[in-house]
Amino acid sequence: MSILSSKVRMPTQQEALRGRETPMVVSALHFVNENRIKPPFPDNIQKIIFGLGCFWGAERKFWMVEGIYSTAVGYAAGYTPNATYEEVCTGSTGHNEVVLVMFDPAKVSLEKLLEVFWVSHNPTQGMRQGNDKGTQYRSGIYTYNDQQQETAEKSKQLYAAKLRDAGHGPITTEIISAPEFYYAEDYHQQYLAKNPRGYCGLGGLDVNY
Repeated sequence: MSILSSKVRMPTQQEALRGRETPMVVSALHFVNENRIKPPFPDNIQKIIFGLGCFWGAERKFWMVEGIYSTAVGYAAGYTPNATYEEVCTGSTGHNEVVLVMFDPAKVSLEKLLEVFWVSHNPTQGMRQGNDKGTQYRSGIYTYNDQQQETAEKSKQLYAAKLRDAGHGPITTEIISAPEFYYAEDYHQQYLAKNPRGYCGLGGLDVNY
């Protein structure tokens, strides 16, 4: 099996790298707004996780939304505990590059966040986003309660119809209960604020939600 084909195939738990018990050490505060990116969070703050390609550009999409308390990038929906970026890039952890979004539902609705999610990437490509190929670039929504799950599923049905009418293929986004979120290395956090000229290959399909 080629390296490319192995990177776009989910490994089994037995095949996955073992990882480590020690969590990644990251700054507790958001580089842009100085709110916390690690617990504890205020009682009114809710969480949801999105995967939509390279997490540098994905995170910026969300921290710019009014009503967002904080954002953090990391790895989720795979097998390897506390994986490193290099390990995730091998395709042998099963993890997705994701953004943990902390938001105040009194200031921004989940529906608005889902709109940002759907229009900011191509959710029909399976294990890739554009030229970025691998399990870490798959489209995913990871929910923390039944209401989030139901709202996310309904939004998928709505956007799938819009995409179909525009001539696009079926949505491949996975929508599941939130797995454990592992923080990515500190230099990845709010990367495009620290490196304004950094790479961002994120792009949608120009289909309104």
